Amino acid sequence: MIENDTHPPAQPLAEARWLWRRLYVFAASFALWRSLSGVVDRTEPAALPAVASGLMSLLALMLVLYLVAPTAQQLVALLADLRLRLGGGK
Repeated sequence: MIENDTHPPAQPLAEARWLWRRLYVFAASFALWRSLSGVVDRTEPAALPAVASGLMSLLALMLVLYLVAPTAQQLVALLADLRLRLGGGK
């Protein structure tokens, strides 16, 4: 006896489809770290803390956005679903 499988094929996890986002973040992180290294070598000692702090803040912002993006996407989907349920399916 052959069973009919009516289930749709499994979709890959969303994280596996974020290749371009990963590549962008890794490339930008590398560029910021290289920039920080170059700035450290060329900056006068008095201005170094402010310049290094600014570059590290950019890197931190980019990494936070990298980590929060999937969660934000899931929250938007959850809110849209909740809105449809509370609105009576309009």
